[in-house]
Amino acid sequence: MNEKLETKLKKLRLSGMAASLDVRLQEALANHLTHAEFLELVLEDELMVRFDRQVNRRVKAASFREVKRLDDFDWTFNPSIKKKQIYDLSTGHFLRQGRDVLMLGPPGTGKSFLVQAIGHHLIHAGFTVYYRSVFDVVRDFLRDEAFDGQEKVLARYLKPDLVIIDDMGMKELPKKSGEFLFEIIMRRYEVKSTIMTSNRPIQDWGKLIGDVPAATAILDRFLHHAEMLQITGKSYRLRNHHAGLTKKTDQEPDDGDKAQRASKTGHSAHRVEPPKTGQGAHRAKQATSKKNSSEGKKVNRK
Repeated sequence: MNEKLETKLKKLRLSGMAASLDVRLQEALANHLTHAEFLELVLEDELMVRFDRQVNRRVKAASFREVKRLDDFDWTFNPSIKKKQIYDLSTGHFLRQGRDVLMLGPPGTGKSFLVQAIGHHLIHAGFTVYYRSVFDVVRDFLRDEAFDGQEKVLARYLKPDLVIIDDMGMKELPKKSGEFLFEIIMRRYEVKSTIMTSNRPIQDWGKLIGDVPAATAILDRFLHHAEMLQITGKSYRLRNHHAGLTKKTDQEPDDGDKAQRASKTGHSAHRVEPPKTGQGAHRAKQATSKKNSSEGKKVNRK
């Protein structure tokens, strides 16, 4: 590729086309491609590069705690999770219908992993996503409220196609948390979708938020078009801990093993002689009597 052509491609910001042009020219000559076929190939290269850049920008803007993928999830650990239902959510069908999702379950059962993986999948499908824990939400509003920037932070929660609010129920929230959450849910209601996770039942949300009327108003709107997923089971994070306890219990030595180990190291256990019975006891008694008699005769001689 000559320098003039490369310069023009860069001015037009066609870096993807510039990177693959030499290879595509050789391919066109070798396969006798028409001009239209050649043009289609280089345009596909450019679109692919732009798509990858867009995905990277959106993943960064989503502020995921960790980038997770559904293919990496251990579906065998917790059979209560319906794989088909999760993959249906990752298609973005619920976003097009303006529905919400509430995922309930104990800590460690995979809620945060799944919602982040769903969000990552949806970014690849062309949607915009914003992920925050409920503590981040409250912190964002409290900080920006102090600097009179509440409308600015609210815009970050209203613009994305999907907002994910994670970790509801971990602990009680500060004052005014109910107002902030209600503002987000109310503004997004029937317009754009929201996913929330909680390890506490919805009956406890009034206590957690510290504002029963606000919690009632939030749930009234959020649950109206929401799909609920109930997850049960043990913590995935503690799976190795439980396995270690089981293994340790299984390997605990019995008394026979302890005695055998002691004999090998030269520390034999204290031997207790069994009591003598029958003829053995009679002989022992006679021997004792003779010994006492002999000692008595020696004393008299003296």
